[in-house]
Amino acid sequence: MVLSKSFRVYHKLDTNGVYSILLDQKTYKCESLLFEAEAVATISPSEADSVRHLYSTVLDAYGCLGVLQLSIGDTNILYLILVSGCVSVGKLHTSEIFRITDTIFISLRNNGSDLERIQEVRRILNSGTFYFSVTLAADSDEPPYDLTLCAQRSNRTHETDNRFFWNRMLYLHPLRYGVNTNKWFIKAMCGGLCISTVYVGHLQAKACLISRLSCERVGTRFNVRGTNDSGHVANFVETEQFIVLDDKITSYIMTRGSIPLFWEQTGMQVGAHKVRMSRGSEVSQPAYDRHLASIKHRYGNQVLINLISNKEGEALIGKMFKAHHKSSRFSKDVPYIAFDYHHYCSHGKTDNIKILRDQIIKYLKDFSFFYKEKGVVQSQQSGTFRVNCIDCLDRTNRVQTCIGLEILGQQLEALGLTEKANIVSRFDEVFKNMWIQNGDQVSKIYAGTGALEGKSKLKDGTLSVARTIQNNLLDNSKQEAIDILLTGKPLNNEYSDRARSLLATHYLHLPSNILIAMCNKYLEFTEPISIKVSVGTWNVNGGKHFNSIIFRRSDPLSDWLLDNKKKNNYQNVMDMSLNLSFNTIEDNEFSASDIFAIGFQEIVDLNASNIMAASTTNQREWLVELQKTISRDEPYVLITSVQLVGVCLFLFARPKYASNIRDVAIDQVKTGLGGAAGNKGGVAIRLLFYNTSLCFVCSHFAAGQNQFVERNADYSEITRKASFPMGRSLNSHDYVFWCGDFNYRIDLSNEEVKRLVQDRQWSNLLVSDQLKCQQNDGKVFRNYIEGEIGFAPTYKYDINSDDYDTSEKCRVPAYTDRILFKKRFPTGSDEDIGSLNYGKILHYGRAELKTSDHRPVIAEFLSDILVVDENKRSQVFRNVLEQLGPLDATVVVTPNDFEDDDSANYFDDVFVTNILKRLANEAGEIILARFSEDNLRVTFREGQCALKAAKLGSISIFNKTFGVELKTKNWIDAVEEELKLGINNTIPLIDKMSDINDFQDNDHSLGPTFDASNFILEDDGDMGSVSSGNSSPIPPIESNEFNDKPPPLPGRSTPTAPPPARPPPPKNALASPSKSTSYKPTKPIESQQIESTTIINNKPLRPVPIRPAPLPPHKTSDNESVDLTHNQSFDLPPPSMPAPSLPTNDSDFDNNVISCPPKEYPPPPPPRVDSFQDNVEEPPLSPVLLGLPLAPPIPQTIEEPPPIPLRPNSATNMESANESGVQTNPPPIPARTITKPPIIPPRRLAQ
Repeated sequence: MVLSKSFRVYHKLDTNGVYSILLDQKTYKCESLLFEAEAVATISPSEADSVRHLYSTVLDAYGCLGVLQLSIGDTNILYLILVSGCVSVGKLHTSEIFRITDTIFISLRNNGSDLERIQEVRRILNSGTFYFSVTLAADSDEPPYDLTLCAQRSNRTHETDNRFFWNRMLYLHPLRYGVNTNKWFIKAMCGGLCISTVYVGHLQAKACLISRLSCERVGTRFNVRGTNDSGHVANFVETEQFIVLDDKITSYIMTRGSIPLFWEQTGMQVGAHKVRMSRGSEVSQPAYDRHLASIKHRYGNQVLINLISNKEGEALIGKMFKAHHKSSRFSKDVPYIAFDYHHYCSHGKTDNIKILRDQIIKYLKDFSFFYKEKGVVQSQQSGTFRVNCIDCLDRTNRVQTCIGLEILGQQLEALGLTEKANIVSRFDEVFKNMWIQNGDQVSKIYAGTGALEGKSKLKDGTLSVARTIQNNLLDNSKQEAIDILLTGKPLNNEYSDRARSLLATHYLHLPSNILIAMCNKYLEFTEPISIKVSVGTWNVNGGKHFNSIIFRRSDPLSDWLLDNKKKNNYQNVMDMSLNLSFNTIEDNEFSASDIFAIGFQEIVDLNASNIMAASTTNQREWLVELQKTISRDEPYVLITSVQLVGVCLFLFARPKYASNIRDVAIDQVKTGLGGAAGNKGGVAIRLLFYNTSLCFVCSHFAAGQNQFVERNADYSEITRKASFPMGRSLNSHDYVFWCGDFNYRIDLSNEEVKRLVQDRQWSNLLVSDQLKCQQNDGKVFRNYIEGEIGFAPTYKYDINSDDYDTSEKCRVPAYTDRILFKKRFPTGSDEDIGSLNYGKILHYGRAELKTSDHRPVIAEFLSDILVVDENKRSQVFRNVLEQLGPLDATVVVTPNDFEDDDSANYFDDVFVTNILKRLANEAGEIILARFSEDNLRVTFREGQCALKAAKLGSISIFNKTFGVELKTKNWIDAVEEELKLGINNTIPLIDKMSDINDFQDNDHSLGPTFDASNFILEDDGDMGSVSSGNSSPIPPIESNEFNDKPPPLPGRSTPTAPPPARPPPPKNALASPSKSTSYKPTKPIESQQIESTTIINNKPLRPVPIRPAPLPPHKTSDNESVDLTHNQSFDLPPPSMPAPSLPTNDSDFDNNVISCPPKEYPPPPPPRVDSFQDNVEEPPLSPVLLGLPLAPPIPQTIEEPPPIPLRPNSATNMESANESGVQTNPPPIPARTITKPPIIPPRRLAQ
């Protein structure tokens, strides 16, 4: 059918400059919509006819998507969005599906410049990836086909799935004014949709393929990766393959989505993937489990199919994915299958997907599919395959194509269409083409181009270049446009950031006055709890001091970070609490800190090469040393870290808080060379801890005795430029903790300073301290508080000495290393902005670590943070709604004493003018007034004004009485209806699914111990990147005393005992994978468990000792195949103990690993030169190095390289050796002397 343009838009601009829009719909003539003064009114046909002559026609359209809200400062701009171009895709049931090709945005304030602001939003809607449906019969009351629901869900509910309802936020503004949105607006779905008609005899079957892109976490390729704190992943797509034949319908769904970890790809992405894990493993585990809980609740049983490669950056994310899954509480219920698609199916060898098929065929049969005939459900799908690669595009689409074609045969069999081969081949060809189109459509949304087919190198190369340009240069503006479209309004202002920390997500779409009121009443629904925060700072002068002999002979790091207060015997320095609440928590004097923030300066030498491209090898090694140190008494897990050349900041927390840490973000600000270089600058980490926002800053300011003006400028630059997602700034946080080498000096002579230090006259020193002077003048660190300084200046010392600088420069000692903090909002009812409860500064001191020219500083704070009580919040929310009044802010004025034939006389110009004047004086500003048959409807600027007017009850004008009442009397219920557009309303596929919908258990296993070598894996040539870690050799270890001990439990911190070095390579590194080359199904562990399956890459790999699974030995049976090959993607983060050689009959996941057909191995390369050292008794530099790529395997023919005896050092030693009968000459080297070189026979001359 040809869709007619049933919508007509009129507009007018009156003499007072008031602009209004009139919207008519030909197929719905019961009412018209009037848009004026930011309000929406439904007017009757008679009223519309009476005013239509005042308007002029603007355009006709096929449909209306809703009203977009855009805030520019304090200005709120509204746009009416209409569909001006669309193309029919096909028909389903009684509806026809259309693809949107063009849209029109009309500014409701008639400002031409407004349209320039939303061109990117319009470009997204016009991209050809949005679809809507309309009912074929114009006079039918049957709703159009809901594209957001799969066939199985639509059999259980008719409520639109909010995940795939992309323009739902465009419904909000009209909904507040009582508009029937189902009649006026269309529902748009984003994704891919293909419909084909297949003739089956005299019948027509509809073959359909629909991919629905979720809007829970959506964005462009390099801007949105991984998961968020709620467990929503990027590029999550539900794909449904279904066939409709008369009264029969069969459907099958699959899902795809980004790897559910916190990871990103920073910098210019050209060629190989540069993956960075943006959070520690333990802090990522709750979000991972939330994601699995969500998809199990929505889709039932799950099988995870991971297609990423075992090469380069993809191996890192694959290893972390598998490690998190093994630590998940769903590991035994959800099988994990790793299939290296690039290895098996490279160069067009797609037939090798049958290897994967053999492993999933059991689940294909168990999950079944949905089939309904004559209104009766015959079978239901009970589970889905979740497929992913890095982008979830090309590889994922090819594997899903194979799964879809495999299940197609079962669908056709259920429909009774398998008798004729030509019909089967017809369906097969149709779905093959639709899957290709589906790949292009989904790829276009996420990557900006079509899918790579893997057949034509020229075509794929062209698309790859286009993707690189699009993703690296053009996607930022596209990401902003997507955010505006999905949120309905920008959430980058201050009150919105405050609301995000205090309110649930579905509250954020409410009007600004409600959000502001809730934020102002936050103390009524929050409770304060006290936490201990430790912040340390140290300028390490460019070294890894824990590797030096000086460090080992000096005080350990624990004297700085853990025992500083005990060793110095300091008392509480500063008590700034307003009550005794802090004294009730064991005084918290010597209790473990809840959060550790540790900042470094000059973590690398500030030379030209590091300024241009700083290596982060030091960062990784300091990370492990710090975690090992602070975890001595209590375990700590890494939240994240950030480095800018020499400035580095690490943030740790106790494991029990992992699920209460959200919205972690980092930023860097360069201040060196006018902001062009990072030799000076600052880094920041922000997070939401429960419901309080914390920000930690570490900085290094300009040096020089008299350069305090430059230091002030550095402070101002970092404060101004530091920013985080959603418009957050440094000063928008509840707490800010700032540490670093500020380089502020003391304006006294060298001799005077040393004399005052010797006399311990700290207060006299601080009188001339530049930082104190500048702070008192209000030039830096306004409202920041510093603990009382009771220690000597921390700069500048001679290395490994207690003497201040004795060099030629002879610098004046100074307090350069400082820690300050500030609090922004009250956390208790007894506080106000002018009198805040700052808590306690429990300790502020320095440590005597002498490996740098600076002494490290530590501060311990006891602070209140807020925790929301949801029951109280709901009650406060209801109270706020009652106070603010209805969202439409409209009252109805009706004459009390009139007869039917005189009703019109009561609303002549005189009466109307006086009624409006009276209401304006009594209640507030009026923005719109309109008539109906027997009343006058008046809309105010705010709902509170409408409440005031309604309280009048009635007003008297010229001895005539008029009743005044609210148009929407049950406005609280109306707000609750609006909130439904923002909640998760997805119902499970079947009733029997588990009722798990979220994951909030704080006592769960936190997952694998953090591996710093996995935290960042990039090249040293990139700013802020990490080297591959191959430069640090690891000493071998002779003892095998650890081999019989169980491995440490996942989720625990790094052990404090020095970890052993990496063991020598296994002797049988290239063991045969299996005796059988054919696939044999494995036995399940238990009847109630779903077995885990792993596809192992059969290409020759370097053998890496793996941690033995903590399961009893398993005896294989005749029908089980044990895998002995090694898959690099299956390595856990580095073991903290020496692992034995590769197991001979143990699986990696459980005891049901299925091997793949073995392949011939080429001869292994010789061992790497830097892989091993001579026997050294020292422990390795750090346990994290155990997780780095190891050396290639030693050839099988050599058990161990024989040691080469040392040569005699002198002739005397040689003589004594001869006298004792000892051979003086060194033994021959086997490779050169034992085996004679072969004799090459002479060539035969040609006859």
